[in-house]
Amino acid sequence: MKVLVAYGTKYGATAEIAERIGQVLDQVGLSVDVLPANKVSNLEAYQAVVLGSAVYVGAWRKEAVNFFKANEAVLATKPVWLFSSGPTGEGDVEELLQGWRFPGKLQPIADRIQPRDIAVFRGNADPEKMGRIERWMIKQVNAPSGDFRDWDAITAWATGVASALKETG
Repeated sequence: MKVLVAYGTKYGATAEIAERIGQVLDQVGLSVDVLPANKVSNLEAYQAVVLGSAVYVGAWRKEAVNFFKANEAVLATKPVWLFSSGPTGEGDVEELLQGWRFPGKLQPIADRIQPRDIAVFRGNADPEKMGRIERWMIKQVNAPSGDFRDWDAITAWATGVASALKETG
């Protein structure tokens, strides 16, 4: 079984999450391509798709949104898992996001695709990589800076994806 892990990222933290997911899938014997969403031209070679994006102000990155919209019909015929990365800080991710799980504007497409699962992972806010406006925005919303990614949670989620794929494959 061949699996695509596609992602939208700005500074690379979401790409690193996608790479970890790809490693977990590879370790169970699945054939995996991990690619930026804007570098994927054809989904026919893949039997399943994992798609993720960094989240900024409640929205996915443009390249992930474009991929999601352009491939809706094909994604609806395959097992799909979705993930977002972005909130920083300690504590429960759902509480940090006040119940937000997925961009509202994309929810109708997700409803039609019917993903197997939608996950939200904590992100990495590195002020050294940010522009002046982004640093100002982070300060305004009082968001903590730092790497808050929970690699155990990411690995556990990817292990669940791998198990589901091995059962169907």
